[in-house]
Amino acid sequence: MTEPVKLPRSFYDRPTLDVAHDLIGKVLVHDRRGIVTSGVIVEAEAYIGESDPACHAAPGPTARNAPLYGPPGFAYVYLNYGIHCLVNIVTEPTGSPAAVLLRALEPLDGIAAMRRRRRRRAKGRRVGDLQRLADADLCRGPGNLTTAMGITLAENRIDLLGERLYVEDRGIAFSRVQWGPRIGISSGTDRPWRVFAPDSPAVSGRPAAATRAGRRQTASFPPPPPRTGGRPPHTPSDPPAPARRP
Repeated sequence: MTEPVKLPRSFYDRPTLDVAHDLIGKVLVHDRRGIVTSGVIVEAEAYIGESDPACHAAPGPTARNAPLYGPPGFAYVYLNYGIHCLVNIVTEPTGSPAAVLLRALEPLDGIAAMRRRRRRRAKGRRVGDLQRLADADLCRGPGNLTTAMGITLAENRIDLLGERLYVEDRGIAFSRVQWGPRIGISSGTDRPWRVFAPDSPAVSGRPAAATRAGRRQTASFPPPPPRTGGRPPHTPSDPPAPARRP
């Protein structure tokens, strides 16, 4: 791996599909009270504009979705179904609501802390003994990701250029990157805006036995799906909007 470089604001101030694609292989880092955890982003989903029925911006500006309309490079964290916090990265210029939901990581740093956090009680539900859980399972799925990384509503609106929660480029790349329909939602499933590294065992929605082949190679990523004006051609040409998730 190369020397870590924190992603600049300009990385996020681009079309959301480009940002989502380029986040695969980048490293999410969280420093929570001196305990640092990190993981390679292997799965993400784009949520773009008020015309996207699965996006939190679909109803227009509200107090809750305000971060989506703000400047790029900030975190948008919300509570999903009153159970899990989900973390999104705001993209595109101010006033164009859009974001990328982080769905899965391959753990790198702070794995012991991740296991402790996953074992804790949450809302009366107990996660069983996870000592035998594979490392790749710790941050598989957006709710598990935030639990293991210690990301809460306290990180909502945090600047990703700061020292608490941020994304680094460590020179990690995957030999294959694919696009497909977003999952865990009931509307907007026609948009192929879920991007993932198919060779990573941490990708959600499949058994953990997936191969690690293709991990951390220096090959270039395959191009994202064909786009017109920053998005797939079949997509309505409405203003970009935020991201919401399953």
